[in-house]
Amino acid sequence: MTTLDQHASVRPIPNPAKSLITKLNMGTGIIVGVIFAAATYFGLKDEDMLSMQQNSKVLLATMFMWSIGFMVGIGAFIGPVRWLIGKDLTDEEQLYLAGDGQGIKRYFKYCTDHKVVGIQYLVGVMTLLGVGGTMAMMIRTNLIQPGSQFVNPAVYNSLVGLHGITMIIAMIIVATGPFGNYIMPIMIGAADMAFPRLNALSWWVLFTAIPVLCSAWFLGGIPTGWTAYAPLSVQAGPGMNAFIATIIIFAVSTAVAGANITATVVAMRAKGMKWNRVPIFVIGATISVALAIPAFPTFMLSMIMTGLDRSFATTFFDANLGGSGWLYAHLFWIMGHPEVYVILIPGVAVLMEIAPVFVRKPLFSYNAAIAGFAGIAGLSILVWAHHMYISGWMPMLNGPFMVTTEMISVPTGLIFLVILGTLWRGRPWMKLPMLGVYAFLWNMLIGGITGLYLSDVPADNYLHGSMYVTAHFHYTLMGAALTGALAGLAYWFPKMTGRMLNERAGYISFWLTQIGFQILFLGMFIAGAEGQPRRVADYSVNFATSDLISTIGAYTIGLGMIILLWAVIHSWRHGKIAPMNPWGAKTLEWTVPYPVPLVNFDTPPVVTSDPYGYGKASN
Repeated sequence: MTTLDQHASVRPIPNPAKSLITKLNMGTGIIVGVIFAAATYFGLKDEDMLSMQQNSKVLLATMFMWSIGFMVGIGAFIGPVRWLIGKDLTDEEQLYLAGDGQGIKRYFKYCTDHKVVGIQYLVGVMTLLGVGGTMAMMIRTNLIQPGSQFVNPAVYNSLVGLHGITMIIAMIIVATGPFGNYIMPIMIGAADMAFPRLNALSWWVLFTAIPVLCSAWFLGGIPTGWTAYAPLSVQAGPGMNAFIATIIIFAVSTAVAGANITATVVAMRAKGMKWNRVPIFVIGATISVALAIPAFPTFMLSMIMTGLDRSFATTFFDANLGGSGWLYAHLFWIMGHPEVYVILIPGVAVLMEIAPVFVRKPLFSYNAAIAGFAGIAGLSILVWAHHMYISGWMPMLNGPFMVTTEMISVPTGLIFLVILGTLWRGRPWMKLPMLGVYAFLWNMLIGGITGLYLSDVPADNYLHGSMYVTAHFHYTLMGAALTGALAGLAYWFPKMTGRMLNERAGYISFWLTQIGFQILFLGMFIAGAEGQPRRVADYSVNFATSDLISTIGAYTIGLGMIILLWAVIHSWRHGKIAPMNPWGAKTLEWTVPYPVPLVNFDTPPVVTSDPYGYGKASN
């Protein structure tokens, strides 16, 4: 493929009439996807569709063909097909594919510009968080008092499962999606991602999973929770097919994106950017995707096996016919716990990127930060069975898994100390991004300490399956990882949009969200310690006070997030024009103007120092 930087000085204007590529966009993708799906559905369905196996076959095939048809209709396969027949894309077509001179229309096309893909991920993440958050409000409204019956128990169960998987998908991509695509290549001095077509592919494949997941509502929902344990998931209604297809499609997207990010960081760093000069966000994002690449296929495999059990009467998880439910549990949790750190590490790395800029001090012990990330990633693959303490599987291994789980607190503590060391005796510039650093320290402290209780087998025997567990992982995922991603949004908003985020609205949103968060989940800790089970639509009057408090906290978070959404939309359209480097940062992304040129740098940069060289004399 011809590189775009060869054409940076003289760019030919493509003639839209010359190529099929110019005729394809999201609209044509939807049309072709619907045609593929309809043809598959009506071509495979029986007269009666009474058999669960036949129903599952048809629905799964329909959902996968929707995804494939959409990718055909948006033009994802034109490049590879043209290469196979010996007629690779012309220079003009490649520039068109990169969105050159197309304005806002390029955001609705198969565009290979990493900056466009970053914005697409940002809007996608905001949409997923909005949908997942709305379901969370419905869950809390149902729990506002005993016997409220805001929704019936079946709908409540589906809400819990769909909220869970929607938010998990959103949180996996919340930092690496927008910032890993838009900011990271510029941060390392690259002209683009290593594989621009794969970069576009990762986003649009993910996009096709969203309507598939939403279709579960119209197919009876999912009654299993987001963990979808077999054999319950094998026996569930047709909505489970949407869950299975979503996970398989999403796993393909994350594998493509992870390989692309890794290749970009390894092969495309600017001259002089040795590994000890790579910004810490880049290191965190790379470790995160490197952990995801081997972990997520196990979840994908568990979904494939569940789909086969449902559609072809295989017996992977049927104990009566030689299968085992343990197999599913292991496949799921071998992914499930590394996935926590796939989410956490990029968000923490964002905060480590922010802290030196607003304290005007070098990152305290860069090497210790990398060691902490590596230690977390390594140990995270050795702890999965702590989710199975009370299941009865191999009680003699509870002790070893308890040890490995508690060992993770050591590299996590190292990360904590790096941030504290950066803040130590500093004079922080208390702008909106910096507030996220302090919120992280508080939230992660609570999340970490409460996790130690759950790592201990006797304590877990009491707390497992309670609201206490729900509160713990929300302090880790939302309180730490999402807080880091929102701080990153405030920090990089000027570079991604050319405008400053409304500071007053940002402050109001921050405090409402953080105060509501403490009220919501501290209330859940109390309810869980008193014995309230999770995933239950109704509960004893003994928990009425704590659940009312938690619901008030949830509404407060909802209000804060609505204000943030307004701030983002309003600032994007009418915000103050941002200077090129409003924070005085030293990383490369702040050396390019907005809008960022197609190939990022007019002259390839040469790096001669680390990105955190804030001297004491200049403070």
